[in-house]
Amino acid sequence: MKSIYVGNIPFSVTENDIRDLFGAHGRVVSVKLVEDRETGRFRGFGFVEMDDADALAAIEALDGKDMGGRTLKVNEARPREPRPRR
Repeated sequence: MKSIYVGNIPFSVTENDIRDLFGAHGRVVSVKLVEDRETGRFRGFGFVEMDDADALAAIEALDGKDMGGRTLKVNEARPREPRPRR
């Protein structure tokens, strides 16, 4: 299972839109669009989980693709780096 980072997503997009877009390249296990903790507004990026081979095909096909006038940034998600507490 691979986690894919998807950035520069138009703010009008829904989880179903992303599921449909990535579903054209294989089975989508999950979609998570990230929201701001304080405002609850979508932050313009998210994560998609897919099987390994499907994920690689989706990354190859969708990185740089135009969606709603914005160029998607699609790559394999990196583990979250620890941040110092405030």
